[in-house]
Amino acid sequence: MTVDAHARPPGHLKDPAFVIHGVAHRDRDDFAREVAALQDAAGVELVPVFWGDLGAQEEHIRATLPSTAALRRYPADEGLRDGTPVPQDPGAPPLARSALLDHGPTALEPAARLTAVEAAVREQYASPPADSGLRAGGPPSSAPAVEDVLELLREEWPRTEWLCHADDPALLAEVGHALANAVSDTADIAERAGEPLDDSYDGLRATAPEDGRLRALVRRRLRDLDRVAGAAIEAVAGRLNHLLRSRLGPATTRFLGDVLVYQRHQAKIHARVREAIDAVDPALGRGPDRPVRVVAHSLGGVIAVDMATASAPLWTSSLLTFGSQAAFFHVCDPRGGQLAPYAGGQGVTLPPSLSRWTNLWEPLDMLAFAASTVFRLHDGSTPVDVSLPHAASDGLWTHSAYWSLPSLAEAIATAMGHAHAEDGALG
Repeated sequence: MTVDAHARPPGHLKDPAFVIHGVAHRDRDDFAREVAALQDAAGVELVPVFWGDLGAQEEHIRATLPSTAALRRYPADEGLRDGTPVPQDPGAPPLARSALLDHGPTALEPAARLTAVEAAVREQYASPPADSGLRAGGPPSSAPAVEDVLELLREEWPRTEWLCHADDPALLAEVGHALANAVSDTADIAERAGEPLDDSYDGLRATAPEDGRLRALVRRRLRDLDRVAGAAIEAVAGRLNHLLRSRLGPATTRFLGDVLVYQRHQAKIHARVREAIDAVDPALGRGPDRPVRVVAHSLGGVIAVDMATASAPLWTSSLLTFGSQAAFFHVCDPRGGQLAPYAGGQGVTLPPSLSRWTNLWEPLDMLAFAASTVFRLHDGSTPVDVSLPHAASDGLWTHSAYWSLPSLAEAIATAMGHAHAEDGALG
């Protein structure tokens, strides 16, 4: 299926907007269908610019990826580790556990983690929730003193495998609440059953706490909570590992493959874009009197910016990019043409051949980058960065999810319509 650029419905803008795809597009007809759907939704005539046949050869990419079957050679309790010992500081958590539980510079210090649990125990002792089954106003009178519970907590805490490395305040608070509830519930049940709980009885107030039921209860509940936390983290880690290998890995590899091809065959791909524009009107984009409008995804945005800022530029009245990396590439390796290297501060001034730029990004798209912090338009304003809402149904690989988002069609209608109005005013 193709879109006939010359068969323009009545009422559509005089010149169409050209859509340049990004990485991993290999089917011309599928791309044309995506563009046709966007055209219907946006109400703007769109012409697909296909260059996927010039992209990376990906039929053998999977041969370069580690096999998931190899993971099954190692014991289940190794988690994400590959069976090879990893040098670590004494007492440091295993590498996978540290990666899963460490939240960076804002993480709680080890002492603060235990303090957070202790505070939650005290809080629960002071005001248990109404639906907890405990007596109103606090734990039962036979419950052990909170300081006794905290003393045993401090002794058992270093023996936990997962919790002592966790630094999420909500998780630590729930651990403290659950531990306090377990102690109070046990005391409440014993009291209601008429069990003696004086100091002569080896109960929750045992004279030898190292042998008593309180110590056993704290140890058992803390270890239960530790196992639950560990099982939950391992389950998430396993799914994440599978996702990284089965979806994110190949997708990222295709991205890198197309980037490498573009760096080597930039002229061929630019020529393909120029051919698509010339097929509509050879005068388009040749000067400021007939600029083009461009919509570009991913690496297509890099292509569009490179062409609009080249020494012999593609004059562009409005550019809309989504999930694109133009700013990232320019910061890492200056693109040349009419662009100066990025040196911080006010950003790089774009030439007048790129009049307007709207840049869309999705929060979980790891291949999407901001434009306004690196570039300035010729009139002193900045490109407009717009965050699109994340849909849970899109999962974690959202780089290709833009095409079906209603907000993309709305953004195209706004950006391209605004550019047309300005072109008409200039004319």
